[in-house]
Amino acid sequence: MSWLLIDNSNTRTKFALGDAGGLGQWRGVLATADVSRATLEVLLDGVAFEAAVIASVVPAKARVLQEFLQARVAVHLLDHRSPLGMGIDYPQPSQIGADRLANAVGVLACHGAPAVVIDSGTAVTFDIVSAAPAYCGGVIAPGLGAMTSYLAQNTALLPEIVLAEPASAIGKSTIHAMQVGAVIGYRGLVREILARICAELPGTPKIVATGGDAQLIANGIPEIDAVDNDLTLEGIRQVARAVYPQNS
Repeated sequence: MSWLLIDNSNTRTKFALGDAGGLGQWRGVLATADVSRATLEVLLDGVAFEAAVIASVVPAKARVLQEFLQARVAVHLLDHRSPLGMGIDYPQPSQIGADRLANAVGVLACHGAPAVVIDSGTAVTFDIVSAAPAYCGGVIAPGLGAMTSYLAQNTALLPEIVLAEPASAIGKSTIHAMQVGAVIGYRGLVREILARICAELPGTPKIVATGGDAQLIANGIPEIDAVDNDLTLEGIRQVARAVYPQNS
């Protein structure tokens, strides 16, 4: 059985096929703002699947996706009530984003527990899986792109920049200075939060980075053990296996 796996995040919506053996070769992506019946018709034309699992943090787009797909196949919306393969040690589980739960499921399946996932996207999130295993909490901070966009939008003279590794820590131009503040400064934010998490979490966690800016940030943080760009989709695939066990 083939499943359509959907990671509907704030900026981009990623699509992949998967089955009991792993993620497939076909991938698709839409800007989340562009998700509509018309764009889905084009993207999924000729793509065969028998069920779908959606991890969404954009309720309006989740409805579009669900309404489009459920006329064709069975659809499961991932949330805290989904079969995750772990406990939840969190006072209000309904507040945990579906993408964060998918990351936790993915890291447990691929890297073991305890673990910390650092997901660098529109926001940077830290999601912690205890040795139990259980999802036991996390951290949310502004994403790297959001920080740089804020400066460009709220100052008269600072431009939009392309994120890149700065040549030195002393900026020799406005753009260079902004790259230092963004990239090196952001690594400092990540390392400090990570140090505090690891001081509180029993055991020696596996530290895994994912998301659009993961590799750039991980390059300067030796504490990160692995960069896994498919982690969220793999977590969604693991949930699909549990939702449709008779076909796995």
